[in-house]
Amino acid sequence: MKNLFVKIAAVGLLMLAPAIAQAAEGYSTANVNMRAGPSTRYPAVAVIPAGSSVEIRGCLSEVNWCDVEFYGGRGWVSGQYVQALYQQRRVYVGPQYYRPLGIPMIRFSVDNYWDRYYRNRDFYRDRDRWSRGPDYYYRDRDNRDRDRDRDNRDRDRNWRERDGDRDGRDRDRDWRDDNQRDDRQRDDRQRGERQRDDRRGDDRRPDRRDFDCRPGDPSCDE
Repeated sequence: MKNLFVKIAAVGLLMLAPAIAQAAEGYSTANVNMRAGPSTRYPAVAVIPAGSSVEIRGCLSEVNWCDVEFYGGRGWVSGQYVQALYQQRRVYVGPQYYRPLGIPMIRFSVDNYWDRYYRNRDFYRDRDRWSRGPDYYYRDRDNRDRDRDRDNRDRDRNWRERDGDRDGRDRDRDWRDDNQRDDRQRDDRQRGERQRDDRRGDDRRPDRRDFDCRPGDPSCDE
């Protein structure tokens, strides 16, 4: 019976061992962003205040970034901002301490990780581009921004050209209107001058009596 209890206890410990090895307690050393991936170029999902406790779920072997849990949220923090208690002292989490601290070495996949934790985040809709890496995402975004800027410049140039054409047409129309107005004013002046000349001519024309009267004609005395 005693051996049976020993075997059960051993099995229980073996079952608990993977769970224990799945996390280690750590502390943030500064106000640090918890990000959606192991790079400062991934979106920030939370800010971990300095001195806060985090659960280290695993770290990458090739770069010093760790998957941590903070108040029920998950994300990635650089190991240079996380310390853990090792042999009665705090050490910065690095590859040399993964095994002694019981931190598993893991891999990162945008598709799996984001599907599990970030479905309700705005950046989740761009996961296909993010899955190729943050450098690709930003390069793609920069290309889109350049294309948009070029489209805006082309659109502005087209507007300027249309405005220039419209301004030219407006100037031509104004020039024609000015010429027509000048012509009308000149015609009006000429008509006015002719009318004044006609009136002056009427004033200079002698009375008919000056031509009809003859010496001795009684009407000339009127």
